Amino acid sequence: MKRTILSTVSAAALVAAVLTLGGGHAVAAQEAAQTITLERALEMALVSNPQLAQSSASLVNAGGSRQRAWGSFLPSLSMSSGTSVSSSQRFDSNTNRIVTGSSNNYNAGMRASYQLFQGGRKFHELDRSAFAYSEAEARLQTQRFNVLLQTRTLFLNALRQADLVRVAEATRDRAEESLAAARSRFQVGSAVRSDTLRTRLELVNARQSVIQAQNQLRATRFSLGRQVGISGPVAPAAPPEGMDPAPLRLSEAEIIALAEAASPAVRAAEAASAVARSSVNNARAAYLPNLSVSSSYNWSNRERSFTGGNTSWSVSFSGSYTLFDGFGREMSVSQASQGRRVSRLSEEDARRGVRQDVDAALRTLETQEEAITIAIEAVRIAEEDLRIIRLRYPEEATILDVIASQDALAQAEVNLIAARYDYSIAKAELESIIGVEL
Repeated sequence: MKRTILSTVSAAALVAAVLTLGGGHAVAAQEAAQTITLERALEMALVSNPQLAQSSASLVNAGGSRQRAWGSFLPSLSMSSGTSVSSSQRFDSNTNRIVTGSSNNYNAGMRASYQLFQGGRKFHELDRSAFAYSEAEARLQTQRFNVLLQTRTLFLNALRQADLVRVAEATRDRAEESLAAARSRFQVGSAVRSDTLRTRLELVNARQSVIQAQNQLRATRFSLGRQVGISGPVAPAAPPEGMDPAPLRLSEAEIIALAEAASPAVRAAEAASAVARSSVNNARAAYLPNLSVSSSYNWSNRERSFTGGNTSWSVSFSGSYTLFDGFGREMSVSQASQGRRVSRLSEEDARRGVRQDVDAALRTLETQEEAITIAIEAVRIAEEDLRIIRLRYPEEATILDVIASQDALAQAEVNLIAARYDYSIAKAELESIIGVEL
């Protein structure tokens, strides 16, 4: 049985030694990581994020559509010009011969047309394009806050993982201290051989935890680097301010009212609903006639000269009305009406969703604030428990008691880190929902 335990511990120690050698390279690579502040990370993320760039392009396109809607109130102008050369043959009776020749023609013209009435489509399209632009602005703002939230979360996760590495290293150091204590007591005969074996196994596990934490730290730094547009690991320079629990600048009722009124998601849903209403009015305009006027001025000359020549002008009025188009108008109105209904329901759901998200974020803040207080007390208790257990070992406590106390302290430290960073992330989520820093 002892040989089996020794073989297990030796194999685990060998694995730990191999992983520790690999972990040295990881640590060296992490030390070479570029450091960055949260403010700089947020600036770089806003520049390099492709989804934000797509939203910005959509806003530019919406601005072009709005400009096009304004342009429909202006007349259309066009100008044309050309020249032609043609050959001709005629019989000359004086010389009894066929005479060949050519004639030139030069022409130019200008034409203007204007839609006098289109059933109100111009005004409906103007309203639709304005609401579409407002929707694009709100979508861009929503995406911007999403990018800021993602960056803050990745930044905090990198800090969290660095703290977890320190906890794992502290756990490893405590395991080394326990192993040294067990060996010294075994040498003087106050401890048994199994105590050193168990502490050696605990040390192996602690070393493996350090390596795993370091690998996860490197992964979080690469994620942060990708978010800010850097091809490599990026390490946070320092924790941001405001990580400790503090009262919010606004009350819960004020936060909920602000979220329902000014949240980017709600504003986007409202603009989309307004676009749908304009689409319905635009579809109904097909039941009205169209009236237009056009005018043209033309000039032609056989000589290459601006003097002389023939000129002509014209003015025309036209109107059209669709009597029947195979129920196309009815289908367009029906589709637009259904789209308006869906958008109106989406707007109402957006308000409910924002209220739900705000409430969840507020409850998370309250929970994590209490969790931080509890975790601080748990760490203090676990540290005192470990100190007492070590003093009692091996007369009144076993090595299993020491190991259990060490594990309890490590878990308490992990819980404290999780509570602090979860509080900061929940606060960032709340700010992202309402679009205001708290």
